[in-house]
Amino acid sequence: MPREDDPESADLAREREVEWQQIIDNFGDRAVLEPDEEQPFAVVQPRFERDPEEIEIEVRDQVHPSDAFVPPTPPPLPRPPADRLMAWIGVFGVPAVVLVCVVAGISVPSWVGFLMAAGFVGGFGYLVVKMSDEPRDPWDDGAVL
Repeated sequence: MPREDDPESADLAREREVEWQQIIDNFGDRAVLEPDEEQPFAVVQPRFERDPEEIEIEVRDQVHPSDAFVPPTPPPLPRPPADRLMAWIGVFGVPAVVLVCVVAGISVPSWVGFLMAAGFVGGFGYLVVKMSDEPRDPWDDGAVL
């Protein structure tokens, strides 16, 4: 805020007020730009020295089929033990069955609902109990080569 006793700050305040008034007076007007008389760049038309039909395609990265890399067949997926398989079926299978029943409008008896809830909770609890208590190796990123 300008001080009243300082003449320089009063002049500065008047200049700012005039500038703001000009901005407000011209608000919404579009600036008209005059076109430059000279173009900043020259327009160049492309010229083909050879006929496009005569251009030969040169392929440098051809690999002979006998030199191509063929990855080895991956090992079969490991099978979980039966107890863990049942736990995973309880964790993922029960919600899938419940979803299908809800979407299809199938009503199940209450005792079946209790069994499904027990299967889900029991499977989840079993997997939590069987988790390893040892901390993971901090340098192990999980990749196996």
